[in-house]
Amino acid sequence: MKFKLGELFSGPGGIGYAAVTTNPIFANNIEYSIEHAWASDYDKDTCDTYATNICPESHNTVICKDIRKLDFEKLREISDINGLAFGFPCNDFSLVGEKKGINGTFGPLYSYGVKALRKLQPEWFLAENVGGLRNSNEGNAFTKILRELEDSGYTITPHLYKFEEYGVPQARHRIIIIGIRNDIDVTFKVPSPAPYKNINTTARKAIEEPPISSAANNNERTRHATHVIERLKLIKAGQNVFNANLPKELQLNVQGAKISQIYKRLHPDKPSYTVTGSGGGGTHVYHWKENRALTNRERARLQTFPDNFLFKGSKESVRKQIGMAVPPAGVKVIFEALLKSFAGREYISIEKNINLKF
Repeated sequence: MKFKLGELFSGPGGIGYAAVTTNPIFANNIEYSIEHAWASDYDKDTCDTYATNICPESHNTVICKDIRKLDFEKLREISDINGLAFGFPCNDFSLVGEKKGINGTFGPLYSYGVKALRKLQPEWFLAENVGGLRNSNEGNAFTKILRELEDSGYTITPHLYKFEEYGVPQARHRIIIIGIRNDIDVTFKVPSPAPYKNINTTARKAIEEPPISSAANNNERTRHATHVIERLKLIKAGQNVFNANLPKELQLNVQGAKISQIYKRLHPDKPSYTVTGSGGGGTHVYHWKENRALTNRERARLQTFPDNFLFKGSKESVRKQIGMAVPPAGVKVIFEALLKSFAGREYISIEKNINLKF
């Protein structure tokens, strides 16, 4: 059984790459696997990155268009699907920023995922968003989204995954919702992190083992101003600009909330903090020893993209793509559990940590 996957808000291909590289599951002489059918995103560089890495022989299956102008019938003409993934934009649900929630520009876009489910009725779906979604609009946004996903005809399993517990070298926490169509006798259970507890998820291992080739793509360094270098010299591994012992001329005059990731150095023996895709000075993730920001290739390693995954576009565009992506290694764990569920294969599971309250 090859599940044909369609994607909305596909990003550069974190979910797509996970899908096509998840090992097939075999049961009763049947192979269960996932293959790319089509994908859609609004950003040209992002679409180019996806097509280059996920479907290099069929760039026409990546539709670069604002989802509000997307014709779902045209997607159906490309290919029918029996799986749908959508990591709907998280900007308004993030814990960083204005937190407008479902009333923001991006918040309502989840409804296009619901629309696709109702129109295309795939056998299953995977929806992804930031942990802050639970608290947006006093929790009402999350409840509304879950209800609409269920009302589309699916039994849903929402869970807040801490990806550093699943072999990802980064403290990245994301809500993943798996839905199985109600007429299908398959039950999905949250995969346990237990099989991954002995994986070395330190920033040092991710970035240095093996060394990044001098010929690697997306590996150019940032040219820092002198005062930035002097500031970094005084910030120890794991510290940020606010808890380091800095002279007054190197301190930041910030009013209000102090974001702990500003000029924060990685700790080499711990997972990275969350890699972000936007922000000004001090938000680029900083090496624990060298007085510099990480390169995009180093950030991509923390996101578990392989070195041969080529990001298209300018340096800043690539940074945005990497920061907005879902770590493929984490999603592969979930896809493997999904395939085992359909194949009737047992796997170690845990209780979901998000309970439905409608």
